[in-house]
Amino acid sequence: NVQGEAQKKLDVLSNEILMEANAWGGHLAGLASEEMDTSHPIPDKYPRGNYLLLFDPLDGSSNIDVNVSVGTIFSVLRKPAGVDVPGDGDFLQPGTAQVAAGYTIYGPSTMLILTVGHGTHAFTLDRETGEFVLSQRGMRIPEDTREFAINMSNQRHWEPAMQAYVTDLLAGKTGPRGKDFNMRWIASMVADVHRILTRGGIFIYPWDKKDPSKPGKLRLMYEANPMGLLVEQAGGAATNGRERILEIEPTGLHQRVPVFLGSKNEVAEATRYHRNADQAE
Repeated sequence: NVQGEAQKKLDVLSNEILMEANAWGGHLAGLASEEMDTSHPIPDKYPRGNYLLLFDPLDGSSNIDVNVSVGTIFSVLRKPAGVDVPGDGDFLQPGTAQVAAGYTIYGPSTMLILTVGHGTHAFTLDRETGEFVLSQRGMRIPEDTREFAINMSNQRHWEPAMQAYVTDLLAGKTGPRGKDFNMRWIASMVADVHRILTRGGIFIYPWDKKDPSKPGKLRLMYEANPMGLLVEQAGGAATNGRERILEIEPTGLHQRVPVFLGSKNEVAEATRYHRNADQAE
């Protein structure tokens, strides 16, 4: 795909299904997907609406073979005024401009987690009726946590601020943080974020020097922005280690960013390590 990664068959199928399902409804003017190089306007044969949809059709697809939960992440923006056929530039709006965001998680139960800017709410699929039923109104992330989610195998590639932060977490009760932390890592962003929305924690995918040319691993438009809005609407926080993710001005459809999101106070603590390191330079 455009990211230079090998696509799995289900990634391609999921992308095609979402493209077809959203083409004819009349609400959208265009779509953009993590799996496609450029955005796609709604074809002329269908009515065009006032919204733009961005999506990651199958997040965590590398886990399919081992039967770990995967999901679909989406973000909805308003079409700029005066635009009939949107192009890539019309999608480049900051996360604060999102009118809706959410994800579906395909696990033991199929759930839709959704925000339209007034809280984050959970809906569970009733397989008998084919409808999503409200199962949790106003999800709230605890402000403090003792749990972090990160891929520790990349530790040697992290910048010094990130190294220092995790070292202090691992030091536990006898370290500067004064408490023991547990680590969780599923390697499926949807599953990791769903756990944090349910019981708290911090999810981190920092910049690393394995590929210094890339400013991060996760995509701003398809992953960081929608997850950032969901987390903020649940009382959490989301930064790139230095600034609020939702305020980042996008420069490209496939822009990458570091991601720190989850329990508000822990995200602030991780961000403080990075800002202090920048000031010391």
